[in-house]
Parts: sequence; C-alpha cells; structure tokens
Amino acid sequence: MKDAHGVVIIFNADLPSHLKEIEMWYSCFVQQQFLQDPRCLLIAHHKPGSGSDKGHLTLSPPLSKLKLVHSNLEDDPEEIRLEFIKYLKSIINSVSESRDQEEMSIIT
Repeated sequence: MKDAHGVVIIFNADLPSHLKEIEMWYSCFVQQQFLQDPRCLLIAHHKPGSGSDKGHLTLSPPLSKLKLVHSNLEDDPEEIRLEFIKYLKSIINSVSESRDQEEMSIIT
C-alpha cells in the first residue's frame, strides 16, 4: 500500500456482501493512504448470464464518487480493456506532473 499511485478494486457486483467488502478495501487502500479519489477505479464484474441490472448498483457515499466501470468479459471484453488503459494513462500523467513539480521546487 505504501507509495501506491493508484488502486483498482474489482468486485463481484452480483454478490451484495461484496459491496461492504469494497468499503473496507477503499478505507485501507485509499483513505488511510491519503490517495486521491481519481486515482481509484472500481470495476463491478457481472458474471455472464447473471441477468443483473448494471444501473441499479447502490454504493455508499464515499464510493459513489469514484469512477465505476461495469465488466462482463463475455459480452464486451474490449470495453473494460479501454477503460483500464484510460485509467493507467491518467495515473501516469498524474505521477509525471507530481514529479515535474517536485523537480521544479528543488530547482527554485
């Protein structure tokens, strides 16, 4: 957890107990490490044929602020790959900007 630049939390959206568990993971990996919310990605995985409704996933207030992506590798595996690449790019840009600011503060 120490010095992490981002966190991806993947959970089974078809299991209600996982919603409580992701709150614990969020607390440990994001809040306690003072990681900014944009550096956290939630992936709600739906098993093929589960018939679950992606639009009715109720998250607690701290989690509802996070980027949430629904995945179903059978129906649309490309969507999750593209979202993950977009997330990685944002982390790389953020780390690069932080490093540049740190270098400028050393120089000046």
